Amino acid sequence: MEESLNMFKRLTEGFSCGETDIRSYSPLTLAYIGDGIYDLIIRSAVVGHGNLPASKLHKKVTEYVNAAAQAAMIEAILENLSEEEEAIYKRGRNAKSFTKAKNASTGDYRKATGFEALMGYLYLQGRTERAIELTRLALKKLNMEL
Repeated sequence: MEESLNMFKRLTEGFSCGETDIRSYSPLTLAYIGDGIYDLIIRSAVVGHGNLPASKLHKKVTEYVNAAAQAAMIEAILENLSEEEEAIYKRGRNAKSFTKAKNASTGDYRKATGFEALMGYLYLQGRTERAIELTRLALKKLNMEL
């Protein structure tokens, strides 16, 4: 458990990265890393349910890793966030992005960006367990099974 919580620290030390205060990271930087972390959480859970062909794994993962699903997830757990977590979500949601949603409404895309920023922040803080907990809670509240 301790190893997974400190993955970011171990990676940055392993690649000789300098110390950075993550509170200074832009919300879009948080969303960038959060997108990858959330994807890894979902992929890990899907693969953990059994060995399937890559095409089936991809199809299953894309049900959860898209703007509409992520928007629904953050709406489902918003009341369960701490004040700090909600502030991070709102910073991400309100960030001015220069990219546009491919297959989502602008509202869903912004909510998804906020959700990803929260996931990124939790990961960078070494709070991966909280990111997993919130993902599981959202899936449960939405009656979504992996």
